Amino acid sequence: MDFELSAKTKALQQRVSAFMDAYVYPAEADYTAELAANTAAGKRWTPLQTIEKLKTKAKSEGLWNLFLPVDSAEVSGYQGGGLTNLEYAPLAEIMGRVPWAPEVFNCSAPDTGNMETIARYGSDEIKARWLKPLLEGEIRSAFAMTEPEVASSDATNICTRVERQGDEYVINGHKWWISGAGDPRCAVFITMGKSDPEAPKHSQQSMIVVPADTKGIRIVRPLNVMGYDDAPHGHMEMYFENVRVPANNMLLGEGRGFEIAQGRLGPGRIHHCMRLIGLAERALELMCKRASSRVAFGKPVAAQTVTQERIAEARCRIDMARLLTLRAAWLMDVAGNKVAKSDIAMIKVVAPNMACQVIDWAMQAHGGGGMCDDFPLASAYANARTLRFADGPDEVHRNAIAKWELGKYGTGKDAEPPVTRF
Repeated sequence: MDFELSAKTKALQQRVSAFMDAYVYPAEADYTAELAANTAAGKRWTPLQTIEKLKTKAKSEGLWNLFLPVDSAEVSGYQGGGLTNLEYAPLAEIMGRVPWAPEVFNCSAPDTGNMETIARYGSDEIKARWLKPLLEGEIRSAFAMTEPEVASSDATNICTRVERQGDEYVINGHKWWISGAGDPRCAVFITMGKSDPEAPKHSQQSMIVVPADTKGIRIVRPLNVMGYDDAPHGHMEMYFENVRVPANNMLLGEGRGFEIAQGRLGPGRIHHCMRLIGLAERALELMCKRASSRVAFGKPVAAQTVTQERIAEARCRIDMARLLTLRAAWLMDVAGNKVAKSDIAMIKVVAPNMACQVIDWAMQAHGGGGMCDDFPLASAYANARTLRFADGPDEVHRNAIAKWELGKYGTGKDAEPPVTRF
């Protein structure tokens, strides 16, 4: 294993860090104030100018589409960062220190995964219509997979129907936790549904591109995460009711939804985990500063043994999670997603649990302040906690890891890499 970063990545680290210091951290108060003002004016689901202005700045400085890997850059005609998974990982960590910052660099979910999916599997027509404006940041997108009626932790349960009728596909289904569907800029959905219920289990599902203005799409409501509705991005409950799209909107071909999902979710999990590591680093930084400035029982909180123990444990856990994630990224680069499947599953268990614990300790060190939005910790915790579900719950990944481990000794069977959202 060689985790030495290239000169290009080191330079980008410095540039992204400098951008965060100069523009993103100082804008956190503006972001909160603008969101509050929009809420008071009844315009909560309106794009925030705080972010839009920073996007223009990031684009002008060449800090744009850094997530776009070499292979996707080649087929899309856009260079982006042109980085490997290992090279992009430390940049995702820096951006992840502020949950909304990745959007500033056009590196936020679910757009990154959707752009890579269209770049790899979309026709020239689909790329021209959707990929170009997504890469330029003119529109946003959503990934419609999770369903309320079934346990979507097992994606074979998904029951939305995608049925061929002549030159069209007709889509009917009920979805929820569709992140980004509340954004007025959301112009397209990549939708997963069952095209052939009689096919082998992993050949029943397909992915299809659905324009957001297609007749029959009905947004029901935004769902909140521990009290946060994440406007203007949002996580929506929605219906597809006799939604008709051209047959050539099908990605790769009928029955290949799981194949696409594996190509999509592997890199996405690396991105999520590195952003969580950045979030945990920020929480540890805030914990140390707060504990050093507060006095309890005659001495700084930082001098209390329990605080020191938590700070030390947080340092250990963050660094362990980072090294495991870097190994997964490196293995994906040198051997591919399939070979790295166990490492990818492990980081999806380790990183969210680590972040939740570190943020929780930081909240405790902040006292009552840790529970409110005077500090970014409460929202950070809600964000980290969702990622113990998103892209697969802990239990699914642990089961897969155990089966792969038992398989080494002839006491278990191989397992498919988890294909899940919530």
